[in-house]
Amino acid sequence: LAAVDPRVLALAAQVTESREQDIPLLLLKLKGILNIASLGREESKKIKQDIYNYDLTQYCLLVLRQDHSRLRGGWATAAQLAEILSHCCVGLEVKEDTEEFYKKFLPSAIDNLLFLGRRLQARFIRAMKDEEKQDFLRWFQTVTDAICWLFGGHIQLAACVLQNDHFLQLLITDDVETAIKMMSVLHNILRVNSSVLLQVDEETLHSVLDELVYKLSSTTNPVLGNAATKLLLLVAKFCKQLVKLLTARYKGLKGLLSKQWTGKGFDRDLSQLLDLLDLEQSSGKGEMQRQHQAACIIQATWRGFLTRKRLKKLPQAVTALQRSFRAKREQELQYLKKQKEDEALKLQMQLQRQRAMRLFHERQLALLEIIHASQVNKYMEEMEGKSALTIQRFWRGYRARRNFHQQRQSLKEYKAAVVIQRAACKFLEKRRRRRPLSSWKDPKGLTDEQRLALQQKVDDYIKLHPASQMSEEMSKELHMQAQEKLAQFLLRSRLDQRAAQRRETLLAQVNTDVELLMNAPGLAEIMEKDLDVFMSRSVPVATKARQSHNTMLKYTRCPWWKKLGDEFVEDDVIPDDALNAELGTLFIGGKK
Repeated sequence: LAAVDPRVLALAAQVTESREQDIPLLLLKLKGILNIASLGREESKKIKQDIYNYDLTQYCLLVLRQDHSRLRGGWATAAQLAEILSHCCVGLEVKEDTEEFYKKFLPSAIDNLLFLGRRLQARFIRAMKDEEKQDFLRWFQTVTDAICWLFGGHIQLAACVLQNDHFLQLLITDDVETAIKMMSVLHNILRVNSSVLLQVDEETLHSVLDELVYKLSSTTNPVLGNAATKLLLLVAKFCKQLVKLLTARYKGLKGLLSKQWTGKGFDRDLSQLLDLLDLEQSSGKGEMQRQHQAACIIQATWRGFLTRKRLKKLPQAVTALQRSFRAKREQELQYLKKQKEDEALKLQMQLQRQRAMRLFHERQLALLEIIHASQVNKYMEEMEGKSALTIQRFWRGYRARRNFHQQRQSLKEYKAAVVIQRAACKFLEKRRRRRPLSSWKDPKGLTDEQRLALQQKVDDYIKLHPASQMSEEMSKELHMQAQEKLAQFLLRSRLDQRAAQRRETLLAQVNTDVELLMNAPGLAEIMEKDLDVFMSRSVPVATKARQSHNTMLKYTRCPWWKKLGDEFVEDDVIPDDALNAELGTLFIGGKK
């Protein structure tokens, strides 16, 4: 193995032992080492290999992501580190972990360089002083040159640059100077790898072409227009397949180029681009004409076939049309007839309702004329009661019908459930009947050991719970007491039964008397044959009733001056001292 360069080894040791903010300035020493090594090719490869092996390129890669406005050296150091990183990666031959270098390290280097370019572009646009703007533009140029140098040494990185989001953001800018530099980067990409646009995805290709055409249509700067025109010409020359895309996707591109950019100082490139577009458009027109003629022939043949087919079916179509017209006209006539009948029915119902209301009011007025003035309120109350009953009857009927309609679905579901349950029960019953009866198996008897264990348990229980012994005298005495209690119970139940029969008889007699009293006729209507019904079989009761009746008659026939003290007594009430009897237990027939 060859010895490691002492300068690289010393620098790696310093970077490892230094603080983070001092690392960018230390890494600038790589530029002097690379300049000395450029004298010999083998020596340059050896030094670049040592730099990569001691992770100095990884340090450069990580430093590019930092915010250099807060670090020593500023953005100038970042631009120089970008240049150093690109020179370290170009010409480097990695013998170990080649996949990691080509698929991870190099794409990361491109991404960090483009990210640094975006930061420098943003600060260039925000800068106010001319001197500061020039510095940022110079550093931005250094970074773009480093990117071009890097993908120039590794051609596979051209597609990686185009597909990077930072590259598209750098290209999509309104600043003229940075836009020109980014289009120069795109120009170098196409010169390095002319088929790179066919390798990227369709979205990236459309984004790049859209931005170039937008710059041609939105600016009048000849430098920017010249750069965009050269790029489109390069795309059209190197990628013949993209000429069709330009003519199909940007239909007004030819007119835009000829009207807006003619005579701006790059007519040669412009005329070449227009010739390519015209050639593609003319070939496309010839193809379109042939396709148009073929389409016309196909359409004519198809229309003729449809016409002949329609003529064959014309009689059937006319018949169907007439049938549908007549059916529609008949439907309209029926609808109009039904509408007229409904209107006539509504009018008739309204007239009947008005006539009924008028007759009702006339009858009510006639009844009011017949009825005495003192009975009007009573009559009105009766009519209100009847009206209320009618309204309630109709309302209950409406509510019952509404509830029935609402519950119809639930009733259907209930009936369906009953039918399903009945069918299921029948099915289960049939299956149970069809199932063969299992043969009877005698129960297993007890073994001798089980029988002995059971007998032992019975004996133990009898010992723990012995039966109580009773003498013969005590048994006889207990028997006599039971017989006495039984006789007393039977006697008492017989007496209670007689008392209940007596109460039922008295209750029936009272109910009969009450019914007779309620249905008794008045004094003016009573007949002699009705007296027997109210005559009591008991002589004392009849005598007492006769005396009470005579007393009541005397009291009612008394002159008015004997009743002066009874002004506040009701007419139907007779004083107790006048009757001198308990009238609550006697009946007074008739009504006053």
